[in-house]
This record gives sequence, C-alpha cells and structure tokens, in this order.
Amino acid sequence: MNQTFKFALAALALAALAPANAQQSETNPSEPVGWTPVAIGLATPVQLPWGLNRWDVYGIDVNLFYSDAPNVAGIDVGGLATVVRQEMMGIQVGGLFNFNGENAYGLRATLGLNLARRSVYGMSAGLISFSDDICGFDVHFLGAAQHNITGLQVSGLANVTETQSYGCTIAGITNLARISYGLQLALIYNMTDELHGAQIGLVNYADYCPNGFQIGLVNIIMSNKVKVLPFVNGYF
Repeated sequence: MNQTFKFALAALALAALAPANAQQSETNPSEPVGWTPVAIGLATPVQLPWGLNRWDVYGIDVNLFYSDAPNVAGIDVGGLATVVRQEMMGIQVGGLFNFNGENAYGLRATLGLNLARRSVYGMSAGLISFSDDICGFDVHFLGAAQHNITGLQVSGLANVTETQSYGCTIAGITNLARISYGLQLALIYNMTDELHGAQIGLVNYADYCPNGFQIGLVNIIMSNKVKVLPFVNGYF
C-alpha cells in the first residue's frame, strides 16, 4: 500500500467521521454545524459527508455539478457552480458561476460570472464580475463592476467603478469611475468625476482634475478655463 493510497483512505475516513464535529444546535439554519477536510460528490447535498451546505470545508471540496458550503479554506471546485456563503480562502473554480457571500482571498476562476457581496483579495478571472471591493488583479472577458478597486483590472469591454479606482484599469471600450487615482486606459472612452493621474483613450472626460493629464483625440476637463483640447489636456 503506497503513501498516496494511505493518504486517500485517511482523508475519506476523516470525512466520514466529520459529523462527530457537528454542533447539535439548529437555532440558526444559516450557521455551520461542523467541518470536514474532504467533500466529494455530484451536487450538494448529494456528497460525502451528507448535507454539506451546513458544513465548513477545510481542505478539498469537489463536486461534479454544484458545491455549497458556509466557509471554505482550500480548494473548491464545481463543474457548473460554486457557492461559499461566508468566507473563502484558497482556490475557487466554477464552470459557470462563483459566489462569495463575504470576503474572498485567493484565486477565483470561471467561464461565466464571478459574484461577491464583499471584498475580493487576490485574482479573479471570468466572463463578467460584480463585487463590492477588489484588491489585486481582476481580468474578465466582457467587463467588471465594483464599488472600489485597488490594483490592476483588465476587461474586454468595460470597467465600472462606483466610487474610487486606485491603480490601473484597462478596457477595450470604456472605463468609468467616480474618482480615479492612477491610469484609465481605453480604446474609446474614459470618464471620471475627479482625475488624479492619467487618462489615455480616443475621448477622455473629467469634471475636475486637481492633478493629472489626458492623452487622446478629444480631452475634456470641465473645471478648466479651456475645457476641450485635442491630443493633450491637464491641470493648469
């Protein structure tokens, strides 16, 4: 019996015994009742151990179709979707959908939608993204929308930041942010209420630019005396 086979048997044994860690209280159905190091199955709750949507996973969670757990620390893989209703730390891979109810730390990847209600620290990749805050590297084929971003964001069509953008946002069509600190780079249009940094695109727009500049065919800073300039505009 080799070491790999021994490890696999030990992991499955721990998963089978994980119910011994369960709390008996059912007063709050959204809270976890225990934890398991391994979860394997078709779709939650059809997996080992049974009823995983009430169990934290500290280790490996792999389901052919769909996984659902309160907290995950480790690797979480779902053929179609993954749902972590509280905190995720590690690697999360869902075929079409990843969801995080609280903060996510690490790597999230999908061919579809990355959705997070709170902050994401690390790297996210997919078709489209909606998050509260992004801190790290974010790349999506169509676009991304968030309250705040700190880091590098690359999207095929558009990046939309409701509040503040720190770092660099790159888009095939447009970058939109209320306040931009750093660089907005787009083929067509960059827009911000307040520019602290640079905009590079065909058309650039800022209501106010206390420090920074624009490079493009049409550059607009509404607070300047000369509001529209070709090629280069900036704080005067």
